[in-house]
Amino acid sequence: MGLADDAKDALNATGKKIGEVVDDTKERVSDKVDELKADAEVKRAEGDVKRAEAERDATQAKNDYKEKLRD
Repeated sequence: MGLADDAKDALNATGKKIGEVVDDTKERVSDKVDELKADAEVKRAEGDVKRAEAERDATQAKNDYKEKLRD
């Protein structure tokens, strides 16, 4: 029975290790997805800032032009 018990213990340990590897892999994938989402949000926010700055600059240029016309 000793050999069978040793084999059973080895299989159980192997099964646990495989389960841990799968769980770790799922966590790593989830972490990477979160990281990519955060990067996308930063890029979107940067785009919003650039659009807002461009709109501000265009408004300022329009107002400057109109002011020159008033003179």
